[in-house]
Formats: sequence, structure tokens, C-alpha cells
Amino acid sequence: MTSMKSGGQAAYEVRNVVVVGPGGSGKTTVIETLLNTVGATTRVGRVEDGTTVMDFEDVEKRLQYSINLAVASVDVTDPALVGEHGTVRLNLLDSPGNPDFVGELRAGLRGCDAALFVISATDGIDGATRRVWNEAADVGTPRAIVVTDVDEENTDFEATMEDLKASFGSGVHALYLPYEAKDPKTAAIISVVRGKVMRGFGPNATFEDLPEELADHVEEIRGNLIEDVITEAGNEELMERYLEGEEFQYDSLADDLTAATNSARFFPVLPMVATTGLGVKQLLRVICTGFPSPAEHGLLKAYTPAGADREVITHSADGPLIGQIIKTTTDPFVGRISVVRLFSGVLKADQMVHISGHAAGFAGRSADDSWHQDHDEVEKIGALARPIGGTQTPIDEARAGEIVTVARLSKAETGDTISSPDDPAVVMTWDMPVPLFPTAIKASKQADEGKLMQALQRLQAEDPSVRVEVHPTTGQLLFWTMGEQHFTVMQERLKARANIEIDTFPVLVPLKETLSGKSEVTGRHVKQSGGHGQYAVAELRFAPLPQGAGFEFVDEVVGGAVPKNYIPSVEKGIVAQMAKGISGYPMVDIQATLYHGKAHSVDSSDAAFQMAGSLGLQEAAKKSGITILEPIDQVEIVCDDEFVGGVMSDLSSRRGRLKGSEPAREGQTKITADVPAFELIRYATTLRSLTRGTGYFSREYMSHEPAPSHLTDKLVEGA
Repeated sequence: MTSMKSGGQAAYEVRNVVVVGPGGSGKTTVIETLLNTVGATTRVGRVEDGTTVMDFEDVEKRLQYSINLAVASVDVTDPALVGEHGTVRLNLLDSPGNPDFVGELRAGLRGCDAALFVISATDGIDGATRRVWNEAADVGTPRAIVVTDVDEENTDFEATMEDLKASFGSGVHALYLPYEAKDPKTAAIISVVRGKVMRGFGPNATFEDLPEELADHVEEIRGNLIEDVITEAGNEELMERYLEGEEFQYDSLADDLTAATNSARFFPVLPMVATTGLGVKQLLRVICTGFPSPAEHGLLKAYTPAGADREVITHSADGPLIGQIIKTTTDPFVGRISVVRLFSGVLKADQMVHISGHAAGFAGRSADDSWHQDHDEVEKIGALARPIGGTQTPIDEARAGEIVTVARLSKAETGDTISSPDDPAVVMTWDMPVPLFPTAIKASKQADEGKLMQALQRLQAEDPSVRVEVHPTTGQLLFWTMGEQHFTVMQERLKARANIEIDTFPVLVPLKETLSGKSEVTGRHVKQSGGHGQYAVAELRFAPLPQGAGFEFVDEVVGGAVPKNYIPSVEKGIVAQMAKGISGYPMVDIQATLYHGKAHSVDSSDAAFQMAGSLGLQEAAKKSGITILEPIDQVEIVCDDEFVGGVMSDLSSRRGRLKGSEPAREGQTKITADVPAFELIRYATTLRSLTRGTGYFSREYMSHEPAPSHLTDKLVEGA
């Protein structure tokens, strides 16, 4: 590996690859092996020992799995690996496999130009793997697959390939096959393109004829592979040469392999054994020469901060400075560190930059939304560096296509765009996941209450998949995350970074109340014990209104029984009592009719008639009773078809009203239902369990409806 102080590489020499897959598939181990093979490390770290490059946060070491998007930027110079490129700057992004951290995965997909899926031959393909695949497919990311553990007993690479094709389509093709992989003494790789057994790699590689019993099978695989590569690459001249019987080597197909992979319809597969190194260099060769570069992958559209279109940008160091923050972390010594993917131009250390955050506008929310407010700032960046996990190597500048870290951007958040102050730009954010797992919290120590909100806001700036809210009705401080594990990690970060411990409480749903029936009452406020007294009598009829009607006040007073100047006072008193409620919850959907009353020429006043209106509503509540209203959300759930029955049954047990179902993507169903918000407080965890990590849902407030009387106490106490 070589290190270049300037940091700049032409875009076509860069490869940005996010490594993805479900938890336990061995992603981090694959990355460790790749880093060690190119000379970036002196040993292969182990997750169990807490010695991996990518899992450098203390909580990751304790949990023994990835929770952060981490980056390792290395230069690959071995000619056998990089071919004609001379030097390839390889940026590997390690994304978490736990569904709680899907926000990190989506950020990695934005930062990369291709995704490498890691699938264990021992575990096969489950719903969680398909969900991650769909995440990549939704944003058009080119994908390749590495199958690990092919040396384990009871594994069958051919069976794994069949599963891959069944799950991901006919575009799945093996570039290499394992050969006698379970015996380390004879293990080798079959090069499908050559149709030979390959021992060694590079100039020292030797090739052997296939055993007779394998020859026909491999030739069939080879023919399908080459035809699909050429078809997806659109190379008619090469297709003619193939049909004429020309023999091909890997190098002669490298450019077409890149084009085919970049189509996001062709998915190369390679086997690998991390412990012995089998297939590792073949994988590196394909990454460096067969994966698309930033210039080949294409660019997102850029806008002005005002939202207007601007000129089309290209991956060029000569273009305008445009980059995006895909990750924000906090270093105890350096402070805030922003991981930036550069799309255009050159970024230099200590440069003044324009920071644009317009996630709210792109997501269709109002610009004054308290969750990641829109902002435009000009700041001076600090040190510029290339990351290898938690280690930063200082550089002077970085160019289009690269992924680097920037220190001390105090106002920048994940998803923000970096550009020139003279030519500011905004790149649309990726699809930020909406956190749907609320936890009511409070600082354990009263002395920490003041700094808790600041610490939470820092976490929110780093991670778009968390949200902090002081609920306007219940008054609770709610910390919204993606699930239990996500919340636990955030809780540990509060302790580690700000030395703040928190207590958790049952989450209260915002209840309302209304009158249960009609009534006629007298609101009487009379105090005449000498001196200036208080006198107001209001004869009122109350009735509940249809849901959503609000409050209606009717004046039917005749003959001046209540002076005109006091009639608004009665209404004002009723409205004030509705805001406070009878049981402590806001009252809604009520009609109040003032039809008679009495006044005193001296003792009546605005305040007295306000009190009469308030007392009248209280009396009506005693007569007709109160109905507690609970919030109902409209919920959309997407899950694999095999879990639909269980999900629907669970919704029914949660008092949900099923409204319908329809096909989503292939093999999945979308279920629509109306569900009480109280029943959704911990639903993210339940759905994940019901669907083995494949299901997800969205929710939107619909209305308040009467709550069952037998559940009123439970609703008041919270969940």
C-alpha cells in the first residue's frame, strides 16, 4: 500500500464499495481480510477479540457487531490486483447488518458506487438479506456477492447459487467456483471465464484442466456468464467474437464486466474463505478492475439552496465543489468529524465551505420542523484526512469521487451538502428512515437536566434516524429511535460522551375527552357577602358533536337575560375549561348553547361569566359523563408473504381494523390498518420478531376515537 500526502486521485482510479449483509454474515471479517491482503494492516483483526479496524467504538467491541458506518481508505498498487490502473484508491464502507441501523446502511449506499453483499454458505439467504438487497435495488446500486464459509462441512456452493438466483434473479452469475474447498491442502478456485482450475494468483498463477466430470457443467456456466456480460455491456462486436468461438481471459472481459455490473442487472458472485485466503485476491481484482468508478456510476442532481435547478455536474476535479456528509461522529479529542463523499471539485484543508441542510424540504416537511431544521451556514473546515476505521491520516486535499473526513464542522449534520460559498449547492438527501420507537426519558440526576437536551440534539445531528421531541400534550421528553438496540446504543453514547445517565418511563399517548351525551345545566357563580361581589348565571345546553367538528358556541339568549357584552365571556370560560379538560385531557367536539341566564347590575363581570361558563361545562360532564378519546393511526406494513397471516392476527389482537392488503414488490404484501397509537409504542420490536427482521411499517395520525372503558386506566398510565 502507498500513501499520497496530497490525497487526490483521478475519479476513474477510485472505487467506493459498501460491504453489506445481515448480521453474522462475516462482513467485518471480509473487510479485515481485504485490508490485510493489500498491506493496510499487519494482522487480520477478530470481532471476538475487539481488534477489528472497523468496529472501533467501545460499544461495538462490547456488542461484537457493527453499529456504525465505518470507512477504510487504502491505496492498492499490486499490478496483479489493479491491472492497468497503476493505483486504485479503494474506499471500503462497512455497514451494520442489524435492522435497527438501516440509516447507516442507506448512508453507505449514498456514499458508494457499488455494493458487495456478504452471504455465508452456512446460513444461506433469509428475509433480512433480501430486505438489504431491496434497499440497494431501490436506489439503483450495482451489486456483487461474495459467498463465505465455502470450506465448512455441509455447505454446497451450487445450492447457494440456486438460492441466489431464486432470490435475486437470473442476473446472478459466478465468476469463480470453489474447488475442493473443504480440504486446505488441495483447495483452489475455478476460473469460470477460463474454464480452468486456478492455483495461486497473478504472475505465479497456474491453470489446470478441469476434471472430466466437471468440464461440461463449468462450460455451461461459462457460456451463460459470458453471454450475459456481453449482453448487459451492449458490446455487439465482442458478442460476435464469442459466437465465433474465441476463447476469453478475465482481462479481455474486464471493461465489459464493469459495464455489466454498473447496469445493476448483472450480479457477479465469488467464493471466499477468509481464514485461508482462498478467493481473496480474485475478489480484490474484481473490485479494482470490474466495479464501476465514480465517473461510471453517475451523479445525483444538484440544486441551489433555494431549490432551483442548476447545471449538470460531472465527476471532475475541475467542476464546482459539491460533496455530501454521509456520516457524523464525535472524537473525544478532535470533536465532531464529518465523513464526506465528494461528487465534484476539490476540497482542501482549512477551506471555507458552504453547508446546506434542506432535508425537511426534500422530505415534504415544513422548513420549521424541529427535526433537522433547514439551515445554510458558512464554516471553515479543519483538518482533512483519509480514514482507516478510527484512525485518520492527514492530507492536504481530496478530489471528486473520494471519501474523506473533515474535522470541526460544528454546524453540519449528516445529509448536509458541502459546496463553495461563492457557488452554493444542495444535493437531495437519501431516504432517511423515520424512527418509530419512542422512549420517554429524563436525566437521572437533576443537575444533568440542563445539558441533556444539548447532548440529545448532538446525537440527532449525527444520526438522522433519531428524533428528540418534547410532546406538546403530554409534556414528556421523547427520544425516538429505530428499535430497542438502537436506543441502547444511544443511551450508552450519552453516558460515554456527556456523562449523562437517563431514566425511562412509560410513554403516554395524547388522550382527549368529550361529553358522552346531552345535558342542560346551570353555570352559577355567585359570591355576594358584602362589598363588591361576583354574580353570573348561565343556562346552557351541551351536546357532543361528530368527530373532528371541534367546538361550536350558539347564542340563543333573548330579551337581554345575559347582557351582550358578557356572552363572549361565557364562551371564553367554556373554551378555557375545554383546554384543561375534566380528567386532565383536552376536550373536543362539543356544542354549547347559551339560552338564558341572569346578571347583576353591580356584581356581574367578565371574569364572573367566564367562571359561569367553566362551571357549566363541569356540571355537564357530571350529568352526561366523559368519554376518553385515544389517537388512532393509519398504518402501512410491508412484509414477506409468508408472514402475512401472523401480522394480521397480531394487528387484530392490538384492536386494529384491517382495511386491506395488496402486493408490494415480488414476494411481499402491503397491509393497511387503523391501529390505536397506544398499541404501536413498541410495535417496531414486535414486527421485527414476527417477520424475522424483514417487516417494516409507517404510521400517520388519523383521528381520535372513543377508547374502550376497560382500557381507560391502562391508557392513562402509559406503556
